[in-house]
Amino acid sequence: MSTATVPRVTTKPHPQVDDPTWTQLIEAVRQSGRYTTRPEAERVTRTVLSALGTHVTGDERVDLARALPGEAARLIAAQIPATHRLTAARFVDEVASRTPGATSATARWDVSSVLSALPPLIGHDLITRILAQLPPGYALLFGRADLTPAS
Repeated sequence: MSTATVPRVTTKPHPQVDDPTWTQLIEAVRQSGRYTTRPEAERVTRTVLSALGTHVTGDERVDLARALPGEAARLIAAQIPATHRLTAARFVDEVASRTPGATSATARWDVSSVLSALPPLIGHDLITRILAQLPPGYALLFGRADLTPAS
């Protein structure tokens, strides 16, 4: 019987990203969400952008990917678009389901921390176009007043 040991392989969950605009986005999320560490802010950003990538479609999806840092654009582009869009509350619940130990309240905080960091980076016009294609209720997640009339 051989007693050879198998080399231990350690993998990083995500490749090291040296894009300064990605770093700026993560720092904006860290400050917005008051996360204590950069890795925590990065984990939240990856989770939220991956979920968002399933719900933004068409020209807005293409323009969003173009406006974001390369790593964030890859997260958006790697997602298969959903066949139906979730309400804002269901979107938050989806993010909670992707985050171990999250509740609806903590997921809402995470979603708002990431989405409210996007307007200065990608522009308010693109945010307006994205909000126009999403169900009512998302504006608050992006840090805007929700001015849509109640149905």
